[in-house]
Amino acid sequence: MPTLTERLGFAPDAKLLIVHCDDLGSTRAANVATYEAIRAGSATTGSIMVPAPWARDAAAGYRGEDMGVHLTLVSEWETYRWAPITHAPSLFDGDGGFPRTADDLWEHADLDEVRRECRAQIERAIMWGFDVSHLDSHLWSLLLRPEFFDVWLDLAVEFALPMRLADGAAERNAGFPFRKLAAEEGIVSADHYVLCNLGARRSIERALFDLQPGVTDVYLSPAVDTDELRSSCTDWAIRVEDYEYVCHDASLPDLIERVGATTIGYRELRDLQRAGE
Repeated sequence: MPTLTERLGFAPDAKLLIVHCDDLGSTRAANVATYEAIRAGSATTGSIMVPAPWARDAAAGYRGEDMGVHLTLVSEWETYRWAPITHAPSLFDGDGGFPRTADDLWEHADLDEVRRECRAQIERAIMWGFDVSHLDSHLWSLLLRPEFFDVWLDLAVEFALPMRLADGAAERNAGFPFRKLAAEEGIVSADHYVLCNLGARRSIERALFDLQPGVTDVYLSPAVDTDELRSSCTDWAIRVEDYEYVCHDASLPDLIERVGATTIGYRELRDLQRAGE
């Protein structure tokens, strides 16, 4: 079987790198940072949180960038909340938004409401004009439970979109072969996924020094420094660090070049997947 890099038109030992920006739409600060990162920095793709308060602003600023849907069923911040865009009583906590943790979601969510909400998020992104390139899951709420994963997988098949899937330890923790299940349905995913905590510089640098042949997905959560960001999330300073790294630090593009990596987005994976239908 040809490797993913060969199917994409590269040599079998090619090192392809996706640099992903999470959380578009979460704040105005994230919107500004994400678009700058893709247009002028080292990022190649991102994903929008459709239910988040600044998602419509993100849509207004869209200029055709490689962008997926960050399927959102959890609202984890203490004082800054977002909620379902459909009628979904089981997806609310007692504070007017989505549950704050995936555990709470898994305990109370009705799967029919989950499916309806996730489909509505994808359809709204398309209606807003996004050329959706992939599906992502906020805080892995759709990844680590098989019944929730089935919903995500069905939607990926329905809309013919790649999935951002973790590998290694995450698959072992989930206890079921989600990568194999997705591949059997013709879904394309990156070969390697690097878990990058907020403040992604160290994780990305380590991943690039150890970069293996194939497609590797690394990610950041960039945001510019604003009063809004500082009041919304306690980890604001780390998000600003991510912004400076992906947008203004010359060491990142230099390191990508030195390790012989070629950057791509999820649109290439989507086009490959659709060509093989």
